[in-house]
Amino acid sequence: MVTARQIFALAFPALGVLAATPLYLLLDTAVVGRLGAFELAALAAGTTVQSTVTTQLTFLSYGTTARASRLFGSGRRREAVAEGVQATWVGLFIGLLLATAVWILARPIALALTGDEATADASARWLHVAAFAIPLTLVTMAGNGWLRGVQNTRWPLYFTLAGVIPGAVLVPVLVGRFGLVGSAAANVVGVAVTATCFVVALARQHTGSWRPRWSVIVRQLVLGRDLIVRSLSFQVAFISAAAVAARFGTSSLAAHQIMLQLWNFITLILDSLAIAAQALTGAALGRGTVGVARRVGTRVTVYSVIFAGFIGLVFAALAGVIPRIFTTDAAVLDALAGPWWLMIVMIILGGVVFALDGVLLGAGDAGYLRTITIASVVFGFLPGVWISYAVDGGLTGIWAGLLAFIVIRMVAVVLRFRSMRWAVVHNVEGSS
Repeated sequence: MVTARQIFALAFPALGVLAATPLYLLLDTAVVGRLGAFELAALAAGTTVQSTVTTQLTFLSYGTTARASRLFGSGRRREAVAEGVQATWVGLFIGLLLATAVWILARPIALALTGDEATADASARWLHVAAFAIPLTLVTMAGNGWLRGVQNTRWPLYFTLAGVIPGAVLVPVLVGRFGLVGSAAANVVGVAVTATCFVVALARQHTGSWRPRWSVIVRQLVLGRDLIVRSLSFQVAFISAAAVAARFGTSSLAAHQIMLQLWNFITLILDSLAIAAQALTGAALGRGTVGVARRVGTRVTVYSVIFAGFIGLVFAALAGVIPRIFTTDAAVLDALAGPWWLMIVMIILGGVVFALDGVLLGAGDAGYLRTITIASVVFGFLPGVWISYAVDGGLTGIWAGLLAFIVIRMVAVVLRFRSMRWAVVHNVEGSS
């Protein structure tokens, strides 16, 4: 039997973790926004690149949680923790490769996104500093994954705050002294503190070998393969959105940056319940209790829809207030007016999408999630955003495409959950 207390005991600390980084990014956006629309546009391009190269590795969190939670549910806690060691090695290896690629390709990528030489130069300078945070971010993802798998969401909250708070203090100081590059430096400092905390926690909990075990890493990558393709589909959507927004002008790109950071903030808040669903679903299936897994999904979806509805009401009531926190530029505020209401609809539908995503991830149903995400991009988002570009639909057209993306995903996860084809009980071979 899964109670509301169990769900929220996992969800509330996870909410703190998921909200902390987006809140930091919103602060960063607000501070940089005071420098002007040019700096905000450069930050938009830089954060798009940074987000792209890190979110491809979400399996370090979600895949590790799926494997560790099944091991934990079957009474194999030591092996569940050991999954974190191998995931940390993966994060370090791949993080260093990605950081090197960003250092080398920062300017041409930024130029392709913005179409403007000056904005690309500024974005590249930001990326050359921010790239140092990439391997640290992936280590943090791995740490979140194994700790969620053993149903400990409190430590990740403490570790995240240990990095976010000094980073937030440094943002206005370093931006005031060094301009846009100061934003990247503050981010690196904060992420370094958090990653160090996760490694120390792993050292205290793990009792086996620390060497990379390639057989385990390969099994993690097999699960991660579908999640990487899924993440890549997300990035195709959001990179296309940023590129098309840039073609509509600096004001549209700046407005899109504000909208995107708010949307990321909201989705990660909703993911707090999804993380509880993932950990509890994985543990239930690890014990072989399919009925409990289904009840987890039903309960979490109800709570998530209520939560999303409340957030939607807040954003509707403060439609004339929230955008002005980030900019006073009249052209940027005008560009925000139309898509704002589309985002509110996306918030409410997202209550269903993210909850059931968590259930399916906990069940290891990554292949299905990969397929529906690709379909949502191909048949929902991409037609909408490029039609918007062709007919000069502006930012509203871009966000209409994103809304179509969410609608298709919602229908697909509801059908999958009701079918119960995801509720497969099997053993996970772990590491030690």
